[in-house]
Amino acid sequence: MDLKLAGRTALVTGGSKGIGRATAEVLADEGCNVILVARNQDALETAAAAIRRRRQINVRTIPADLSSDATVRRVAAEAGPLDILVNNAGAIPPGDLLGVDDERWRQAWNLKVFGYISFCRTVYGAMKSRREGVIINVIGSAGEKFPPSYIAGASGNAALMAFTRALGKQAPANGLRVVGINPGPVETERHVMLQRDHAAKTLGDPERWRELSKNMPFSRPAAPAEIGMPWRSSPARCPDIPPEPF
Repeated sequence: MDLKLAGRTALVTGGSKGIGRATAEVLADEGCNVILVARNQDALETAAAAIRRRRQINVRTIPADLSSDATVRRVAAEAGPLDILVNNAGAIPPGDLLGVDDERWRQAWNLKVFGYISFCRTVYGAMKSRREGVIINVIGSAGEKFPPSYIAGASGNAALMAFTRALGKQAPANGLRVVGINPGPVETERHVMLQRDHAAKTLGDPERWRELSKNMPFSRPAAPAEIGMPWRSSPARCPDIPPEPF
């Protein structure tokens, strides 16, 4: 599918693995030059090398912890003008109100909640001056379902949904689009780690973690590529999702 993105520049935070890497791969397949941002340089280079093998496009990496506004501004300056920003970095810990202390809660929100807000604020002005650009916030369905055992993530995601909706209402008048997506469970490394821990506690065996997904649609979590571009999913994995655009 040609989305008319060839030659555009997209920056993906949390781009070294999981949903971020899958999104960058899809954008590269559409001819976008991509900039991957994550904390781990080695993981970034591994992801970049894999993307370069897919397409002859420019792939850059910027190692950074986006939990401070100063770092966000530094990364944006190094990246240069952007056509697409995908905010995806973040790992909010599980736990109920008494299980997540202030320090962990604030650290998690500094990266995901305030990190998203800072990056939007940093690039929005330049996009507005050109009257062109798209910001995509990858948030998460916990902000709609409010699980008590993931209270920091549920409340953070809900805040980002409100932020994205408010900015999204303003964006068309400035020639821009700001949208959010709320994935449910996705089979990333972090998801598997959390599910293994949960299976060990509830089923007595971490290897039985897939059993926890039996009540989900298709009896499994989504694949990262299905979030990056749903119609490119493998029909063998999800027979009700066609391999071509609908």
